Amino acid sequence: MASRRSPGPEERGRAAEQTRERILAAAVREFGAKGYAGARTAGIAARAGVNQQLISYYFGGKQGLLDELRRRWQESQAGRVPEGASLAESVGAHLDATLDNPDWARLVVWQALGDCPFADAEDGRRQAESRRAELAAAVDNARRRQEDGELRAGLDPRFALLAAYAIVFAPITMPQFVRDILDGDPLSPEIRELLRTQLVALLTEDQGGPVR
Repeated sequence: MASRRSPGPEERGRAAEQTRERILAAAVREFGAKGYAGARTAGIAARAGVNQQLISYYFGGKQGLLDELRRRWQESQAGRVPEGASLAESVGAHLDATLDNPDWARLVVWQALGDCPFADAEDGRRQAESRRAELAAAVDNARRRQEDGELRAGLDPRFALLAAYAIVFAPITMPQFVRDILDGDPLSPEIRELLRTQLVALLTEDQGGPVR
């Protein structure tokens, strides 16, 4: 009987990477469903189908998992909207990024509600400063769109940005209202398209004319 071959370094490396990815995917689902405070490493391990000790081995625990997920979310958002994209294209890209990844979006909402631990106070300050800088840049971009005639005159660009965030996240934060008011699955392509066209109309049409 032939002896069983031991896996080589490359195979072990691929297996380890696959395990890490399963753990991260499970963590997104667990954090999205329960928030950081309510999530348990045992629940994440069960979702991933791995030994709970592997979470500590690969990520150092629950905090390390959240830090890695934050890093990946920021990376994914960096190239979300192509340079020079129109307002309609930008709205569509934000809707796609949010509704294609509802667990990620729920994690963002949990963090916005204060379920957002940091390794230390300095890390928390850096995160807050980074968020403020990103939002300030978004407001500046909205002002430029208004100066170029793309954003509706008379709107406060800050309000326009806030309204856009609220509507884009509505299927995640208020699914029951979206379902009952718009009579459809909040995550369906039909509701997504309705939100896109109506948000663009709200932000661009002075007379409430048809969306182009």
